[in-house]
Amino acid sequence: MAMERELLKNAASKPCTLIYPFEKREMPKGCRGKHNYDEAKCTGCGMCSRVCPSFAIELKGLGPKCEGLKINLGACLFCQQCEESCPTGAIWLTTEYELAVINKADEILDFKRTPRTPVAPATKPAAPAVNPVVPKEVNG
Repeated sequence: MAMERELLKNAASKPCTLIYPFEKREMPKGCRGKHNYDEAKCTGCGMCSRVCPSFAIELKGLGPKCEGLKINLGACLFCQQCEESCPTGAIWLTTEYELAVINKADEILDFKRTPRTPVAPATKPAAPAVNPVVPKEVNG
């Protein structure tokens, strides 16, 4: 008798689950998902790869010669250390959580960056040449 009572009570109520992949839940703001990268902000300092506890971030070059970075999502802990340590905010985590792949090679994000040519410091214009004043000999 108790089972019939539960059955009737739950038959009239709304289901507590979603029909996933057709209905997707809105993720909260603090959810840590897939990485995103802004190449214009990146200085190539390498802080993101240095602080990564699982060594999931690999920088391709340093400084102005940096050609981008690779992030291995299979090794990533999604701890957000890379985002917190980036001085320019060039890397951040989105709320995208559907990261399942069939091939292991597909779990590596390869972000490209156009290497910047170092800007030479501006040279000061040469001071105009001053004709030295030669003292005249005084005949006494």
